[in-house]
Amino acid sequence: MDTSKKKREHCMKYKMPAVIFAGGKSSRMGKDKALLPFSGYKTLAQYQYERLQKLFEVVYLSAKEDKFDFEAAFIPDRYEISSPLAGIVTVFETLDVEEVFILSVDAPFVNETVINTLMKKKRQEDDTVIAKTQSGLQPLCGIYRHTVLPLAKTALKENRHRLTHLLKEVQSSFVMFEEESLFANLNHPHEYEKALKHLIQ
Repeated sequence: MDTSKKKREHCMKYKMPAVIFAGGKSSRMGKDKALLPFSGYKTLAQYQYERLQKLFEVVYLSAKEDKFDFEAAFIPDRYEISSPLAGIVTVFETLDVEEVFILSVDAPFVNETVINTLMKKKRQEDDTVIAKTQSGLQPLCGIYRHTVLPLAKTALKENRHRLTHLLKEVQSSFVMFEEESLFANLNHPHEYEKALKHLIQ
């Protein structure tokens, strides 16, 4: 493959939208983690938004309210309860799209290689394509199709919020990744501090 073709391929962005889920309560962090500074950006949300913009034609932020101080497409949660399941239902009730890539705001080490791998594993019959590690499924790193909406709405109505349950009810592909650290979530202050040190190294 010549370098010009490689360059063209690298510049191509995914047409499916990416949605960053940034509406969690952050109760374990003690403050809104989406608004913590990260890697030279004023907030973790902006860091995630800017880097996903390099890979996707359209990127959205999903949260209860537009609390962000930078220009970004925004999807407000339609439901009072704070849960990723409610976020997924809201996304498909708001956007007229067939599929989306979803990433949690507090997973800053999910890289381009992970995303490209998930995209390549996508099959026509799949409702979801989800990252998996030795520690288990990573439901907020994956592709969701509009076909999950009916079961997701039923689960929401029945107050069953575990995404792992939804993933078992639909046609899901799970893609194994060996490197656990890529999926580190910044839930507690010590995890945030560790992530900041990791950036310096």
